[in-house]
Amino acid sequence: MVLLGARQVGKTTLIKRVFPEAVYLTVDNEVTRQNLNKYDISVYSQILGKSKLLIVDEAQRLDDPGRMAKIIHDQLPEIRLVVTGSSSFRLKNKTSESLAGRKIEYHLFPLTISEYLFQKNYIDSLDDTRSIYNFDFDSVIEHLMVYGLYPAILNSGQDRVYLENLIDSVIFKDLIDLSLIENQSAAINILKLLAFQVGQLVNYSDLANRSGVDIKTVRRYLKLFEESYIIFSLLPYRTNKRDEIGKSPKIYFFDNGVRNALIRDFRPIEDRADIGQLMENLVISELYKQNEYGGHGYLLNYWRTKQGSEIDLVFSRPGKLMGIEIKSGDRRVNKSFSARYPESTFKVINRQNLATRDWYLS
Repeated sequence: MVLLGARQVGKTTLIKRVFPEAVYLTVDNEVTRQNLNKYDISVYSQILGKSKLLIVDEAQRLDDPGRMAKIIHDQLPEIRLVVTGSSSFRLKNKTSESLAGRKIEYHLFPLTISEYLFQKNYIDSLDDTRSIYNFDFDSVIEHLMVYGLYPAILNSGQDRVYLENLIDSVIFKDLIDLSLIENQSAAINILKLLAFQVGQLVNYSDLANRSGVDIKTVRRYLKLFEESYIIFSLLPYRTNKRDEIGKSPKIYFFDNGVRNALIRDFRPIEDRADIGQLMENLVISELYKQNEYGGHGYLLNYWRTKQGSEIDLVFSRPGKLMGIEIKSGDRRVNKSFSARYPESTFKVINRQNLATRDWYLS
């Protein structure tokens, strides 16, 4: 089993609770890293002792994690192996060929809204379906728009300090340690620019000019940011209509708090001009997690025509097409998508219906 996700989203806590009997090794420990890098079955057997379950945490820091996993899989078939990583670029590339057909891959993200409410004791179950709560749901959502859903903020009381430290000392750790980013200043500048442009079409030339690197480097850094679970991209939904945009992606952050930490802006909602971006990012990242965790199998896209008609999100899979419009205010709903694709369903998500389950995936 391979468990992937950003640092500090709870991978280690989860696997230790699920597999308390396992031998747990973290490759952040230098001695452990050296032993696992020997690729010696006798060393692995000595580490395991009588245990039949091994957890290797932060395995992307190994020289060849796929080789390590293949040796254990082939020569110790009775051993169950759980591998975690916070940089899927290194881990997936190094394990895909070695473990083809031999691994099950899972992803862990920052908390969902329901997980947050449950952990804070606002609800009694993750399946709570009430539309009326005995707490101020709007205030909670406003807090999540600003500070996000990293598990550590549940009880920290210093959300801003935690998130700024996360940006400064953790978020680039793997990319730098693995020598995947040679220009840290440019990389941070690109991320900051993306943070200001949440939900907008990506302009690679503009990012290159403003960060002082070439377009090829911008594209490579964006791919690394995605593989490190900082951002994710939506490509346009397009059939054979000539007036539909078919190439430029939009970028969103897996966590609102990380986005706001990058631009050093934690002002309350009522003092901000980017409330639309904050709500859009929160909702789309939530739906991304729902689709992944629920195994719904949707493709996620946005839709836009060259004339400027657009909707925020399109979910598609064989036999089902759904458009979603996200509204932080009272803007008019765009009906162009429904007119062009009459077989589709359409939902509007706004501040009024966020507290319901009507917008959850099924």
